[in-house]
Amino acid sequence: MKTTVTLSKLASDLRLKNLTPDIDMSKIELTSQEINRPALQLAGYFEHFASERVQIIGYVEYTYIIAMEEEDQHACFERFISRGIPCVIFSALTEPTEDMRNLANQYSVPLLISERTTSAFMAEIIRYLGMELAPRISMHGVLVDVYGEGVLIMGESGIGKSEAALELVRRGHRLVSDDVVIIQKITDDTLIGSAPDVTKHMIELRGIGIIDVKTLYGVEHVKDSQVIDLVIKLEDWKKDGVYDRLGIEEETTEILGNKVISHSIPIRPGRNLAVIVEAAAVNHRQKKMGYNAAQEFYRRVQENIINKKGGRI
Repeated sequence: MKTTVTLSKLASDLRLKNLTPDIDMSKIELTSQEINRPALQLAGYFEHFASERVQIIGYVEYTYIIAMEEEDQHACFERFISRGIPCVIFSALTEPTEDMRNLANQYSVPLLISERTTSAFMAEIIRYLGMELAPRISMHGVLVDVYGEGVLIMGESGIGKSEAALELVRRGHRLVSDDVVIIQKITDDTLIGSAPDVTKHMIELRGIGIIDVKTLYGVEHVKDSQVIDLVIKLEDWKKDGVYDRLGIEEETTEILGNKVISHSIPIRPGRNLAVIVEAAAVNHRQKKMGYNAAQEFYRRVQENIINKKGGRI
């Protein structure tokens, strides 16, 4: 799903000063996560110019323009600002001249100012655009923070996802989202899940209705967003079903092109789902720290076979 963010939202969230209030920034939509510092463009080179990006003028670019004669200044900035760019942001220690403001209003390009230094502001806006414009989807499931691991619990409706989440909350873990999880692809290795505003911090329990986890159990049992580390798929137990008993070969679930480690858990009466999810989360964390219990078990079995063969010989 293609995402956008309005320039007015960016200016508000990043606390930018607007020098062109007559231009309606709510109608300007940003689509690129990248930014551009127009060094070559100010020198007159516009081949391969990414005009759809936010343009940032730092101290170096600013002093380059200001050092020009007034007529050359005007021509340089007009060539640049007339290229259909979404906006120009000036960092700390820089401020556009009156002529630059007039040109900005003429071409309907907002001029903004940040109080932060160029490097600090670039880091902040890259992070902000990366989050706001990341590819995203909505998935049916429950997301819980278990011992710092983001566990996405999936399964058919009514199989017990919300009940497992509630038990995990009672055991001290944190709810991120119930029923619908909004998932963003931040990088090729990172997926972040969050809840829709309507259902944030709430769980639906059949027979009881909606409960507010934040109100009932406290703010320490909820979380606004969480990196997804593990997927737990709940499914009805089948007598003739084949289930992994060792875990040597890892299964994965693909979400937005990213592969996430997953486990399929068969459900039967009497199985404590919360304990199973906790064990899966701790085991996954242990693997990331370099210890794999399944591989250790396999090593012991192989070692035992070799020792027995040696005894017979």
